[in-house]
Amino acid sequence: MALNTEKNVKLYYSIREVAKQFGINESTLRYWETEFPHLKPKVNAQNVRHYTQADIDKVAVIYNLVKRRGFKLSAARKMMDKNPQGAERSADVLSMLTNVRDELQELKRQLDGMV
Repeated sequence: MALNTEKNVKLYYSIREVAKQFGINESTLRYWETEFPHLKPKVNAQNVRHYTQADIDKVAVIYNLVKRRGFKLSAARKMMDKNPQGAERSADVLSMLTNVRDELQELKRQLDGMV
């Protein structure tokens, strides 16, 4: 078994951490769990949710479909059922484009500061 050298990697994230990461309410995540059978975080005996990185990736896909692209919940659920790879790729592409935009805006700010 290989030793995990990355200290920042967590196995489980709280619902508060995941909600903060996406800028949504914890109640929204709980509701999405009822609407999307794909999203099932681990729940311990005290009903505390523990999200894995795979769960967070699913939340990212749902967030992309519902919040960014404006899908209704039923349409997003159908999209994830019929074409899960396409929905994931779409979320990945949008994330990359957002990162590129942010980097370009930062570069523009730096260039504007030089003038």
